[in-house]
Amino acid sequence: MAMDGISVAALVKEVKEGIIDGKIDKIYQPEGDEIILGIRRYGSARRLLLTANPSNPKFHFTDENKANPLTPPLFCMVMRKHIMGGKITGIEQPGLERIVNIYIESMNEMGDYSVKKLILEIMGRHSNLILTDENNNILECIKHITHDKSSVREVLPGREYVLPPSQGKLDTLCFDKKDFDTAFENSANKKAQAMIYQSFVGISPMIASEICVRADVEPSDFCAELSENDKNRLYARLSELSDDIKNGRFSPCLIKGENGRLMDFSPVETLQFRAFDIKEYDSMSALTEDFYRTRDFAYRINQKTQDLKKLVSQNIERCVRKKEIQLKTLKETENKDDLRLWGELITANIYSIKKGMTMAELLNFYSDKQEMISVPLEGDKTPAENAQKYFKAYNKAKRTAEALAEQMKANEEETQYLETVLESIANCRTEQDIREIRRELRENGYIKKMKGAKEKPSQRKSKPLHFISSDGYDIYVGKNNYQNDELTLKTAKPRDMWLHTKNIPGSHVIVINKGETFPDSTLTEAAQLAACFSKARGSSMVPVDYTEKRNVKKPNGAKPGMVIYETNKTAYVDADEEITERLGKGE
Repeated sequence: MAMDGISVAALVKEVKEGIIDGKIDKIYQPEGDEIILGIRRYGSARRLLLTANPSNPKFHFTDENKANPLTPPLFCMVMRKHIMGGKITGIEQPGLERIVNIYIESMNEMGDYSVKKLILEIMGRHSNLILTDENNNILECIKHITHDKSSVREVLPGREYVLPPSQGKLDTLCFDKKDFDTAFENSANKKAQAMIYQSFVGISPMIASEICVRADVEPSDFCAELSENDKNRLYARLSELSDDIKNGRFSPCLIKGENGRLMDFSPVETLQFRAFDIKEYDSMSALTEDFYRTRDFAYRINQKTQDLKKLVSQNIERCVRKKEIQLKTLKETENKDDLRLWGELITANIYSIKKGMTMAELLNFYSDKQEMISVPLEGDKTPAENAQKYFKAYNKAKRTAEALAEQMKANEEETQYLETVLESIANCRTEQDIREIRRELRENGYIKKMKGAKEKPSQRKSKPLHFISSDGYDIYVGKNNYQNDELTLKTAKPRDMWLHTKNIPGSHVIVINKGETFPDSTLTEAAQLAACFSKARGSSMVPVDYTEKRNVKKPNGAKPGMVIYETNKTAYVDADEEITERLGKGE
């Protein structure tokens, strides 16, 4: 779910206990729309992440280490100038709005102590991080909102900070039965769920649905259809939730669906998802980080690999078009054997065919049936010239078919290679992974090298993913074709086990031999990893080939990651992505 006012309230309660009276000793801006504050308090250190990411705006404590740009962005430098070394004196949420105000006491340019305010506005694509001075004037914001972008409210340095426009909803923390009845009556043509989240501040559709379930009311029922008892139960359950929020009673939980896929999270106990796998948390901050980690990662990687995906997809489409042309041309050569036969029959009957004939009925003595066939002739050519025409056409068609066979093989290999690159992009985990794929495409001629440009040496070579099976065996998974080659051709020993999805683009997987027979459970887990890191991720009954590494060879001139193998067996497994967490991945 999107972060609603109740989730913000739960986070504010938890974060407040960990940062009040803390000193800001570090400020980083690893991404264009997020800030990390290093806070030291009573001898312990915490990192508070605040992000205005349009897809996943949020804040929480984090243990994740992120690479920072060599040159800090402007917002980061302004933050360091004004609040570095400052003391956090308060954190609040106005009502149940998705706004967080952090108050920091620091020294101003005159050498006097003043209180600055760091504001996080969690509003989807309008999310922002804003720093104001003691007079509520904006010092800097992570996103500048000009009049061209918003005619309602400008957010720019030097302007006075004003709250976002009110939506006219009721205060969820302060309402009575009369307020509720009025909202209910004004929503006769709305569904019960919509009435709640559209009438009360800070409530998401998911929480509104939860209130309905607690009240034994169908969320999709229209208010006009509900009884007085239904209305009273809705009011009672909403009031109970309001009391829980005011008293800081939260029950963070994560909801998982099939194959362990994350479905949603909730800051309060949820009854509507009781049929699913629910993981309870003691910390709303930890829950938020766990839930959004995958989403944040996918968003960042997607943004930084868009051009690569487009490039590879365009080349795959080119190969597909080329194959269509090749198949059409090949079809045109299907009658080449008839051309040769006609030439030979004309030659065998050359004395019975006269110039000027346009058709000859000739005995096919090459056939067991010895049938008569009709052979077209050109009347202005002699029999010998007609025969020569067919032999020439046959030889041309034969050469075309032979050349096409080679071209189609090369085109098919290129298509398979490009599909593995596309899969490698999906497996990217770091900036270095992206750089390596970009280098691979450049070295294979898909990205033009800039004239005079020098390739910057990589600071660090990325490593394959490392897992440990339930039996204690090391399993390595390549994230790109260079890693696949490195794993298979250099790292793996002859008796190590090699796995790959059958006829499906994916990663090379290696299980290190410990000098004993591989347990079936380890091979099954390795096969599941091969399925998860392939185009078949999320599928059932995925075929995975496995054989000892000594049976795997790389043909001369083959593109990166391309190998052939023999004497393999095939296992069929489900691509259960939860296994990556269960076996503990790492670089």
